[in-house]
Order: sequence, then structure tokens, then C-alpha cells
Amino acid sequence: MRNRGVSYWMLLGPGWLLLAYLVYAQAIPAFDYDLGVSMGTQEPAEQVTAVGVAFWYGFALADLVVYIPLLILGLIGYGLGRDWGCIALAAALGITVYWPAVCLAAIVAAHDAPGWSLPTVRWRPRSVS
Repeated sequence: MRNRGVSYWMLLGPGWLLLAYLVYAQAIPAFDYDLGVSMGTQEPAEQVTAVGVAFWYGFALADLVVYIPLLILGLIGYGLGRDWGCIALAAALGITVYWPAVCLAAIVAAHDAPGWSLPTVRWRPRSVS
């Protein structure tokens, strides 16, 4: 049996939270994009264009059939102390890093594309009263 110390729970706790978020933000809206928009997990098609919706759908489908099952297997296997669980969890966490890197690269590459606009966010420190 694996030692269930702090590091064990620091990996499994956020892992299960990530899984819940993926199911809510990706798996459920993968079946209905407009539902995702109404849930607040997706942007309206008018804002991201049909290409943006298609791009998102590709990620959502991949998350649904690859990432989520792999993460579930990894979390269960790791929780049971199985070697295959560590391997599956490592693969799932590799996807966790890969996904935002792809999105960031797409945002940077498309920053001057016609019809592409991101809101400018300016940070201002709050005044202390």
C-alpha cells in the first residue's frame, strides 16, 4: 500500500478537481455548444467564428474520448497504488500541460488575423481605503 502522505493527496485532490472541471467545461458542452455558452464555459460563436467553434470542438472531443478516460484511469490506479496508474496519470498530466501550450501558441500566432480580437485587460492595483 502506498504511503498516503501530503504529496499523495496534493496530487489526487487537484486531479479529481481537474476531472470535475473537465466534465463540466468540456464533456457536457461537447454534446451541445450552445449549452456550453449558456453555462459560461464557451464563448458565443459570433465572437469566436465558426473556425473557433470547430477548433474548440476538436479539443472537446479529444478530451471526451482520450483525456478524461485517461485521467480517470490514472487517478484510480494511482489511488490504488498500481504502477499502471502512475503511468496513466503521468500521460494525463502531460496532456494537461500540452493543451494550454497549444492554445497560447494559437493566440499569439493569430493576434493580427482579420476578425480576431481579444479584450485588452489592464491591471490596476486596488486602492486601499
